[in-house]
Amino acid sequence: MSELLFKQRKRNWCGLPWSFTVYSFDAERIFIKSGVFSIREDEIRLYRVLDLSLKRSFMQRIFGLGTIVVDSSDKTMKCFEIKNIKNSKETKEQLSQLVEEERQRKRITGREFLADHEHDGYDEDYDEGNYS
Repeated sequence: MSELLFKQRKRNWCGLPWSFTVYSFDAERIFIKSGVFSIREDEIRLYRVLDLSLKRSFMQRIFGLGTIVVDSSDKTMKCFEIKNIKNSKETKEQLSQLVEEERQRKRITGREFLADHEHDGYDEDYDEGNYS
């Protein structure tokens, strides 16, 4: 396992880290660990990330928090949120940069994800000539 570049506990509505969910990532993967007695650990490879977006509600902005929404081609974690974290904009930018670097390192292009993610390689509108 390579060195963690980010590790932060999910925070409650007022910014305190009183949660049993921990988000972290290294140069190749995102990790989500949650639970107290029964622990669940999820891992998503960075090259599988399709899109990142940032949501910041009014309350999150007041307390300096944000939520990163991750859309991926992973089979078990297609869309998930990295909720209520500090420095969310900087973290999203860092994650975005790592995703691009990992794609370049593995020589993966966007086309390889289109078939896998939504349409399984088949677009009815295009086949029928209903594209605009």
